[in-house]
Amino acid sequence: MTQGTNLPRVGGYNQAVVLDAIRTAGPVSRVELAPLTGLTSQTVSNVVRRLLDAGLVTESGYAPSSGGKRRTLLSPRAEGAYAVGVQLDPGAAVIVVVDLAGEVLADRRVKLPDGAAPADLVARIAGAAQRLTARTRIDPARLLGIGVAAPGPIDGPAGDVVSPPNFAGWGRVPLREMFATATGMPVAMDNDATAAAIGERWIGGKDRAGSFLFIYLGTGVGAGIVLNNTVLHGDSGNAGEFGHIAVDADGITCDCGSTNCVGPYVSPAGVIGELFTLHGAAAAARIGLTGAADGVHRDWKVLRQAVRRGDPAACDVVRRAGRRFGQAARGAAALLDVSRIVLGGEAVRGIEPIICEEIDAAVNAMSVARVIRRISVEPSVIGEAVGAVGAASLILHGNYAPGWRMLTKP
Repeated sequence: MTQGTNLPRVGGYNQAVVLDAIRTAGPVSRVELAPLTGLTSQTVSNVVRRLLDAGLVTESGYAPSSGGKRRTLLSPRAEGAYAVGVQLDPGAAVIVVVDLAGEVLADRRVKLPDGAAPADLVARIAGAAQRLTARTRIDPARLLGIGVAAPGPIDGPAGDVVSPPNFAGWGRVPLREMFATATGMPVAMDNDATAAAIGERWIGGKDRAGSFLFIYLGTGVGAGIVLNNTVLHGDSGNAGEFGHIAVDADGITCDCGSTNCVGPYVSPAGVIGELFTLHGAAAAARIGLTGAADGVHRDWKVLRQAVRRGDPAACDVVRRAGRRFGQAARGAAALLDVSRIVLGGEAVRGIEPIICEEIDAAVNAMSVARVIRRISVEPSVIGEAVGAVGAASLILHGNYAPGWRMLTKP
């Protein structure tokens, strides 16, 4: 049943609407905010006063004179709030501290031992995060919490990760609760691809306003979905399982049991395996690949370097992966009717041009909406740290982005 709301909640929602407009369109004047937000000039004036008093926005200059009094411009105040972000991957966690504007103030990569118990990993990461925040010397009163970008699948409402395929021995792990206990801070958690999409929306401003599909490549592949500035989570928190979209494939079994999921063919391990299969051990040795099960991270870095050098075998398998990305993206774009696809994640560094080119060719050659508009295919505005920055953005977005939850939550 849909719940009603009351005036205090409406006030909080309007404050988030105005702050979002300043972040997205700023620097912007009070006069410009009224048509941007649909609020009256008096309401805008009242809300801006509250935001100034809270230290979340600042008067940052003046608009050019048009003959009358120059209008004062408003911008987000970067030091108004801070958040910690943790991107959790097999073998390592990336930790960042960001400000309200999304600038990374400090970062650290923490190596994680193979086969460690969840409690041991959480304790190691929490300790590193606390040392990192102490080093930045930010105002503790403005540190809002810690966001965690976790591998899926997750139980979103419960805050659990559930048998993630790349973490051997993990069953149902109450990760959000464990981080809250270890850090003493509020914790937000989402799957890594959705967190990356939230980060892209938060940091990207007007360049990421509206709708887009974010394709995330790390150890595996996933997607985050933003429609009309709203992030889609799904009933269980697992919307965007891009890696399980069916493609025309050769029968490699996915961890879900299917044999035509795109994930096993475009993941780093899958692309490395395909190079051995198609081009043989001699080509792999020439590039410097080991093919070892525990050497995927190192081999993937070497393969991407070979692509940048123009090695024919390396370029061939990455382009094949790009075409499969395109197959899956074409179906997703047709279903969602988005006008932008964004590619990001630590694992795409150096190969974005090839992957984006193949996705562009697929979605714009076959899209049902191509006669209306082209679909833009772009790399992330954040770069390879998008997972960790996205994790921190879970906190900032959750506190300050307008949404129905502000009107209905207890």
